[in-house]
Amino acid sequence: MANGHGGARSGAGRKSGAVSQAKKAISEDAKKYGADALSALSEIMRDVEQPASARVSAAVALLDRGHGKPSQTVLGSGDEGEHIIKAYGWLSPQE
Repeated sequence: MANGHGGARSGAGRKSGAVSQAKKAISEDAKKYGADALSALSEIMRDVEQPASARVSAAVALLDRGHGKPSQTVLGSGDEGEHIIKAYGWLSPQE
């Protein structure tokens, strides 16, 4: 700025990776329903009256939470046309 005020300052703002108080509060509230949510997912998965798509979605959600998300391979090409293959391993439920 012309008068020397304003603009970016080193060390200012919330640190990278820091979680806001609002997100912490929402997370704590959501954890109260964890057991009920898992129960509802398992009920949907087992209910033969539910559409297959709902049963599969519930099963996938349960597996992801119990065993982590499966690995994923991403294919693409770089700036010079070279092929890029990047494999992501199993992610834990915390990731």
